[in-house]
Amino acid sequence: MHRHPFRSAGKKFLFGALALGFLAWDSGLVSHAATFTDWPSRQQIEVPGTGLVKFKLAVETLNAARPDLRDLRVLDAGGNEVPFVIERPVPSNVTIRNPKTFRATLTAETTVLHLETGLTQKLAGVTLQTPSVGFLKSGRLEGSTDQLAWRTLAADEPIFRQTEGVSQLQLSFPPQDWAYLRLTIDDRRSPPVPFTGATLHQAETETLATDPLTVPISERSESAGETRLMLRLDGANLRLAALTIDTPDPLFTRQVTLTTREWDGESVRETPLASGAIYRVEVEGQPVAARLEFPIERQTLSRELLLLIRNGDSPPLPINGVRAAHRPDYLVFFARTMDPHTLLLGNPRATAPQYDLAALNVNLKMPAASSTAFSTITANPDFRPMEAMPEIPALGATLDLSSWAFRKPVHVAQTGIQQVELDLDVLARAQPSLADLRLVSGGQQVPFMLERTSIARSLSLRATTDNNPNRPTATRWTLKLPRAGLPVSRLTSEPQTTLFQRLVHLYEEALDDRGQKYRRALGSATWTQTPDRRTKQLTLAFDTAPQTDTLILETENGDNPPITLANFQAL
Repeated sequence: MHRHPFRSAGKKFLFGALALGFLAWDSGLVSHAATFTDWPSRQQIEVPGTGLVKFKLAVETLNAARPDLRDLRVLDAGGNEVPFVIERPVPSNVTIRNPKTFRATLTAETTVLHLETGLTQKLAGVTLQTPSVGFLKSGRLEGSTDQLAWRTLAADEPIFRQTEGVSQLQLSFPPQDWAYLRLTIDDRRSPPVPFTGATLHQAETETLATDPLTVPISERSESAGETRLMLRLDGANLRLAALTIDTPDPLFTRQVTLTTREWDGESVRETPLASGAIYRVEVEGQPVAARLEFPIERQTLSRELLLLIRNGDSPPLPINGVRAAHRPDYLVFFARTMDPHTLLLGNPRATAPQYDLAALNVNLKMPAASSTAFSTITANPDFRPMEAMPEIPALGATLDLSSWAFRKPVHVAQTGIQQVELDLDVLARAQPSLADLRLVSGGQQVPFMLERTSIARSLSLRATTDNNPNRPTATRWTLKLPRAGLPVSRLTSEPQTTLFQRLVHLYEEALDDRGQKYRRALGSATWTQTPDRRTKQLTLAFDTAPQTDTLILETENGDNPPITLANFQAL
């Protein structure tokens, strides 16, 4: 990939893979007429005038082109190749610095944080540091240049971190130079929180444009405390800046993750693109504060994205819709005439064009973008497809079934691509890697691919209390799985006792090579329950998957009364 980026004022110009067209007055930069038989698609460009012109690439164009846009070519009315440049503005990296000094003081009703920034650059935000969880505060942020006159930068801002991991510790404000910051946190309704430090966010050099996108929800499903939304973008290869979730829920906090499905060489897996938090909270005596947008700043190679909303013990959020903002890309070239030009695209084997950039003036001012001037994408009449590949057979080689101990029918309701969720029978008997799976029709192998999702299915477990009379201070539960050898990863339970803290151990009685039983450890955790704890479930992560269908959960009570647990589930 021959791409040499040049960055200036938040913009990224791609040379080589694309080109520079505003030097076309140099006759050496204009190519001779050529045929472009490897490009299947084209768009017509209506040029508003001669000279340097700039157009915003349409979503349809980005969807049909390669992600790096190296397949684009511009032709004038005579079929001559015209050098061009693609302008892809990207946000500048926000520099995070520690303040020169940080000091916290307590009053009867407030915690006051004093920061001497020690910076001369413009600031746009501050993030607090604290080891505490389970708090919700409001704060007022002020800035000063001399510690005499103070200006309010943010008022009644929520500051919180929940036990489920959702937090809001960053306060943003309009960019400006501040030698000192002062944050006053209201402690009238809850105990003070120890804030141990802060980081400062320098302002971006410029504000970059975004275009709105409506993102339809093509599918919604609920899975073990998680909402899964399948999103359908208008096109692929879009550089998403942010995502906004519209919900009427009056008060909530949620952790959200945007993922895409990618092939890793062995299977299709969900790859995270970005994570963030959305919330609508209310501190007593303060107005409701909300943040429904979280940043992305990633290019999406697929039109389909998966949005995961972690609900925990809370009910799923009602979702009215999802909106997105994407960073536009621009095409810039020098037009000698006002005749329509042609944009070629869609060649999967195109290499980066190498235009003469010797006369490049990087300080040349870019023109303003013209209004949309692209026609719909049509077929290129000069396209000459490569010789067709021999048809790939739907069935593979014959398989000797004598080495496979188990088989199960796959029922197909209609022709075409099939998607089958592996059930408990298959998961219990297959290798953990699923490398021993084969799909067979008429004795011949059928090609398939595995898709590994983040979906968690819950299995209700039959639980019995099985205390050892020789250990009266211990409580033990025997839990039955529907199958042996299932790839379970978590155990959850709902406590009936309101106040306790216990170290619990999970194990099974497996057989060794000599057929003797031994205690095989599966995991352990410290479970704590208090009356004000919001999360009802207690969770234990497995260190390894069980081999049998019987799990044993055990805890030592000491001098405390036994605890009561119910609704055991394996995920």
